[in-house]
Amino acid sequence: MEIIESLFSIKTIMVHIPLGNGYDLSYIEAVGTIFGLLCIWLASREKIINYFFGLVNVTLFCILFFQIQLYGNMMLQLFFFAANVYGWYAWSRQTEEHEHTLKIRWMSFNKQLVTVFISIISIVLLALYIDPFFFGLSKIAVHILNGLGANGLNNTFIPDPYPWLDAAVTVLSIVAMILMTRKYVESWILWFVIDVLSIILYSSQGVYFMSLEYAILTFIAASGTINWIKSAGEK
Repeated sequence: MEIIESLFSIKTIMVHIPLGNGYDLSYIEAVGTIFGLLCIWLASREKIINYFFGLVNVTLFCILFFQIQLYGNMMLQLFFFAANVYGWYAWSRQTEEHEHTLKIRWMSFNKQLVTVFISIISIVLLALYIDPFFFGLSKIAVHILNGLGANGLNNTFIPDPYPWLDAAVTVLSIVAMILMTRKYVESWILWFVIDVLSIILYSSQGVYFMSLEYAILTFIAASGTINWIKSAGEK
C-alpha cells in the first residue's frame, strides 16, 4: 500500500530536469500528461479509443490537482470522468439514426449565444464562490481518498490562488467536453482557448511539465479545429 501511495504522490520524483532552477517531474504528472496527450490527439482524429486514455488521465490529474490546491480543476476531473464514460458510449453507438445525429457539425447561432451567456455567468459565479464551494467538496474528496487507502491526507484548505483563471478553465472545459461528446466544431475552438489559459495557470503553480503538455495541446487543438472544420464542410 505504501508503494501505491508513493506513486500517486507529487513528491515521488521520476526524473530531475535540469532546466532553469531545475524541475522535479513526478510519476503521476508524467504518466497523466502522456495519457492526456494521447487522448486529445486521438480525439482530434475521431478515434473512439481516446476515451480510454482520457479516463486514466483524469483519474491521475484529480489526485494531482488536490495536492497542489487547484480545487476547481480537481473536481473538474470528476466531471471529465463521467463525460469520458458518456462520450465512449455515445461514439460507440453504430445505428444509422445515431450516426446521423453525431456527425461533426457547427452549432446553430442561437445555441452559440446561449452557450456564451451560460459560460460567462458560470465563470463569474464560480470565481466569486470558488473557495467556500470547494472547501466543502475538498472535505468529501479527502474522505473518499482516505477511504480508498490514501492515508495521511487532511482537509486543510488553502484558498485558490487564481480563482478567476481557475474558474474560467473549469467552466470552459466542461462546456468544451459536452460539445465534443456531441461532435460540435466549437469544442476545438474552446480547447484552444483553454490550453492557452492552462499554460498560464499551471506555470504559475510551478507545474511546468503540465504547462509543456498544454503548450503541445494548443497545436493539437489547432489541428483538431482545422480537421473538424473540414469534416463539417464535407458532410
